[in-house]
Formats: sequence, structure tokens, C-alpha cells
Amino acid sequence: MTTGSRKREVPTVPGRLPLVGHTPAMLRQRLAFTAKLRSHGDVVRVWLGPLPVYFATTPELAHQVLSGQTGTFAKGLLVDKLRRAFGNGLVSTDGEFHRRQRRMIQPALQRPALERHAEVMSASAADLVDSWRPGQVLRFDRAMQDFTIGVVGRTLFSTDFDARVSAEIRRHTPTVIRLGVVRALAPGWLAAPVNRRFDDAVARVHRVVDDVVAGRRADRDDLLSTLVSARDEHGLPMNARQVRDEVVTLLVAGSETTGVALSWLFHELAENPDVADRLHDEVDEVVGRRPATPADVPDLPYTRRVISEVLRKYTLWIMMRRASADVTLGDVDLPAGTDVAFSPHALHHDPLSHAAPDRFDPDRWLPERAALVPRGAYVPFAGGLHHCPGHLYAQYEITIAAATIAARWRLVPVPGLPVRPKVIGLMYPNRLPMTVIPRSRLSR
Repeated sequence: MTTGSRKREVPTVPGRLPLVGHTPAMLRQRLAFTAKLRSHGDVVRVWLGPLPVYFATTPELAHQVLSGQTGTFAKGLLVDKLRRAFGNGLVSTDGEFHRRQRRMIQPALQRPALERHAEVMSASAADLVDSWRPGQVLRFDRAMQDFTIGVVGRTLFSTDFDARVSAEIRRHTPTVIRLGVVRALAPGWLAAPVNRRFDDAVARVHRVVDDVVAGRRADRDDLLSTLVSARDEHGLPMNARQVRDEVVTLLVAGSETTGVALSWLFHELAENPDVADRLHDEVDEVVGRRPATPADVPDLPYTRRVISEVLRKYTLWIMMRRASADVTLGDVDLPAGTDVAFSPHALHHDPLSHAAPDRFDPDRWLPERAALVPRGAYVPFAGGLHHCPGHLYAQYEITIAAATIAARWRLVPVPGLPVRPKVIGLMYPNRLPMTVIPRSRLSR
């Protein structure tokens, strides 16, 4: 292949502006912008200021970027802009170093370690539901963020975070993600005003992590101890900075995505009473009124389908990669160094892959229906070499928490306060006030 040649000319998405390109439209329209890209072609060119980014708009091409040519695509522009936060943590590295770190970390996120972590999840969920009172109005999204931050604290450090630590993480992590996305999409001169705020938020998260690491006891059987004691194939450990980077990665990735998913799950149960009734029936049969345990998870298939549907409907807005070698994407030749992107949200809402994509339908994940979903059309945990290593941890946590809450409580929306997605990189609820009602007082 001749570097830089193309088998066909790639269409540029309409609406490019001088100097700033498509950045204003992307940041203003977000989901609508990426949803329309497929109408312009399988591969289309979007300009972020002076930088061209090639969007793959079909499941097949997204799968190729994630999995089809392992090693051909590396982490891209978005990760570059978030590297200040995650350093050389697993989420922001590539190549042999990434493989080394993944091999060292993976045992801490697989069985039997996962079963120990799941016991912590169960105990934390029990504490949560015991703390609520009938008729109490919760800022439910914040309650779920605090819960997931607390679970990560217990599994990482074998300790409960105090209120200050939880509040700092909850306050500054969304800022890091939001401003990281702005930094990635905007030209350097346009992103300059956000850099100071981004750096301040990163520094605050790092300071909290450093304080907790410094104050922990050494005789603990937790994730941090696993990181400290891990050795690579040459018998070498991670240095202190690398341990810190991995802790920040696990803390942020392990709390934000699961907290957001649990928030939307109970919002959807409130919006879909038939779904809620089926989930409650299953939980009643398997769990009763006790906390859910790791052993219950295989016996909760409908609950797990509800979770899969939440992860479909409320997924990442965009993922970005960079060609590390000359590559053919579909029928387009791209030289090494080309920035490539796709929208998981657009793929998850494509009617060619998902019937009635705006409908919340857990039964689309029945085995016979799920088998018809094309590869690349459902990517909640990415895929390929960079498939999220914590996906089992997240699935256990969401299942155990959802079943434990549903065993005791029904969450009812507060009237007159509409809930809508606030798209950053993740999809946060703009608000989620809910009243907790004991299920024992409810009748169908």
C-alpha cells in the first residue's frame, strides 16, 4: 500500500467551520451529531480544528478498530488528553508495556480474587439499604456514586473512605472526564481556558489517592497489596508511581461507570413498571429480603439482561484510536498516525442492529436474540487487546447492588423533575431525586 493513498475519497461531514472545524457542532449536539454520521458513509472525515479524524460508522468497522487487527490500532487522542490524569495506568498505555501491566493486574480482577471482592460488594450493598428510611428522598445518582466509590475503597484499600475522600472523588472525577473530552475535541488554542481547571481537578484526585495510599496499613489482603506484590515475567515489581497510576485508574474506572449504570437502572425500572415487576419477581425468588451474594448472580438471568440493556442504552459517547501502522479500514487506506473514532452510543442505537433502539427491552438480550446482534454493535467494555479488564468486577457489582436494593426497596421518581442524559463522555443523569418505598408495603 502506498502511504497516504486511498481507494476512494472519504466524505467530509457537512458543516465544517474555518479554524474550529466540526468541534462546536460536536460539543453542542453530541449524540445527535454522531448519530447522523452513518448517513454520510461507512467512513467519514470530521475535523477537530485542523486535525482530521476518521469516524467508522458501522459495527463491522468498529469491530475492526477494536479487535479485527490487533496491534494495528493504539490508544488515540482522547487518551492522550487524559494521560495527565491516568499517567501510565492500564487505560492509557499501549504495546508491550500495556501487556506487561495487564498480565500483572489481571489476577486481581479474576476468580478467586473476584469472589472476595464480591463479598465486599454484598456487605456494602447491605449497609446501603439498611441506612435508608421509608419515604426518604435521595439524590439517587449521588448515592450510587458514593456507594461505588465506597466499594472500590474497600476492595482497593480494605477500608472505608471518609466523607471527605468520597466527596472529592465524586466532585472532581466527572470534571476530569468532561474537560478531557473538551481538550480532545477542541484545537489547542480553544482548549487553553479549560487546561487550568483540568489540571486542578487532576491534582485534587491525585492528592486524595496519595493520602489514602500513604495512610493504609500494610497487612491487608486487598487490591493494592496485589498491585504492590505483583511481579512481571522478569521478577520486577511496579514502581511507586506506576502503582499510583493504576490505583487512580481502578478508582475512577471502578466507580464512575458502575455508579452511572446503577443510577440509570433504577430510573428505567421506575419508567417501565412491567420490567420492574419481572425483576422484583426474580429477586424475590432467588434472594428474598436478604443481601444478594456472588452465588446468586448466575441465578438472576433477567436482572443481568436488564443490566445489559442499561449498558446498551447509556454507554460511552465516543471512543478514539490511532493507527499505529498503515491500515485499510473498509475500503479506505489510512496511513500510520491517523486518528480514528467511533461512537458506541450511535452503534448501540442503530436500528439496523437493534430493533426499536429507543425502547428499553431487556429481552433483546435473550440468547437467541442476542446472537443476531452483529459484532461491534454492542461494545460496553470496548474489545480486543484493550477490552476492559474490570468488566467482570463491574458486572458483579451492578448485579449484587441492584438485587440487594430491589429486594427491599422500590425507587419512585419525585414528580415534576424531569430526568435527561447529560452527555460528557459518559452519560450522567442531569438529576435523579427518588423516594425510597419499602416493597413490603406495596401491592401489585
